Amino acid sequence: MASKREKGVRYIKKLPIGKKISVRGLARELSISEGTAYQAIKTAETRGLVSTIERVGTIRIDQIPAAQIETLTYHALLQIINGVVLGGKAGLGKSLHRFLIGAMTGDRMVPYITQNSLLIVGNRKEIQRLALEHDAAVLITGDLGAAPEIIQLADQKALPVLMTPFDTYTVATLINRALADQAIKHKIATVADIYIPVSQTRFLYSRQTVADYKRLNRQTSHSRFPVITQSQQLVGIVTSKDILDYSGQTTLDKVMTPTPASVTESTSLASVSHMMVYDGYELIPVVDRRLHLLGIVSRQDVMAALDEGHGTLKLQDTFSDQMVSKMNEVNPGMFQTVVTPQMINQIGTISLGVLSELVVSACQRLTVAKLKRQATIDQVDLHYLRLIQLDTKLTITPLVMESGRHSAKLDVNIHQAGGLVAKAIVICQLLEGYRGK
Repeated sequence: MASKREKGVRYIKKLPIGKKISVRGLARELSISEGTAYQAIKTAETRGLVSTIERVGTIRIDQIPAAQIETLTYHALLQIINGVVLGGKAGLGKSLHRFLIGAMTGDRMVPYITQNSLLIVGNRKEIQRLALEHDAAVLITGDLGAAPEIIQLADQKALPVLMTPFDTYTVATLINRALADQAIKHKIATVADIYIPVSQTRFLYSRQTVADYKRLNRQTSHSRFPVITQSQQLVGIVTSKDILDYSGQTTLDKVMTPTPASVTESTSLASVSHMMVYDGYELIPVVDRRLHLLGIVSRQDVMAALDEGHGTLKLQDTFSDQMVSKMNEVNPGMFQTVVTPQMINQIGTISLGVLSELVVSACQRLTVAKLKRQATIDQVDLHYLRLIQLDTKLTITPLVMESGRHSAKLDVNIHQAGGLVAKAIVICQLLEGYRGK
């Protein structure tokens, strides 16, 4: 039998595209609690069924296939391009799958216009009409506006006709950047992917007693529980160590650990893993911005998720990727790259930030190869011995000085043809959830 949350998700899936959704409205419609309604909406958002837009609200959108993450809704696009809606408002919740620039003649353009695409064009009315007739939205650059018949057609087909003050090149650049940013965000595994929701979480209230803790401990065999107020706000964590030497009548607010560490749904699993390894947490509460308890995430679940999906955490086309993409391992533990124009600062030498990225990348690749563990960096102590010029071939050689169960220290030498040019000491945390083959 499906849970109330899952029933909420199914209800949302049946709503028409563009329908606004609220926690209170969903709770009233399905006769469920607002907490369950909230969880249903968040689950629907994770599955690509709804999108929450600032100053607009949560709306039903076309479901985005898992493999097709490079998409935006027209609502979101408006914010990016500083645009206004001229027509087709009913289609603002639809997803933008691709865009093209209307620089050809109409007959040449037809094969490229696909459903759910966006045509960027100026004041060419015949091309605007052609796009709408082929189920594509229209973006008019330069604040040129649209004819009444174009707006009427857009309203009939529920296809947005948008207008922006930017020129074609600028708006295409903005959309490309937004697509890349969204692709990166979707590739990062977060707490939202794995946490146990509050409806399935065992917790205690601050005015309950040590006796209540012991009773729940016997029922579940768990030793750690979040402690919340009557309004569902997280105020503490209680463990078996906290209740030692206290009577059964003692209230939990007297014995709990107050203001515990917590995470949000958007926290990356790598960050949570780092917290758990560094601070020894076995369980971390998941909260919203007002510290309302949404659920918990356990060390076991985080490590299992990272083990199963660590390959999907590799991002493409970030600044870091661009800087380290041409750094090759020429020998085991020895990496080489050439200083390109994108890596230099205003005086023509490699920037400190770029050199740090190269050092960090070399160290992380070495920990995988030698220690069979991925790593997050705690500290980089980098020293220039000589200025490193444009077109210099660098050889970066990290060596493991010390390694333990949770951390490692590496000594890094950076050479060019004339000798040693920089040195670094790197301290990193080893993530338990990542294991080499």
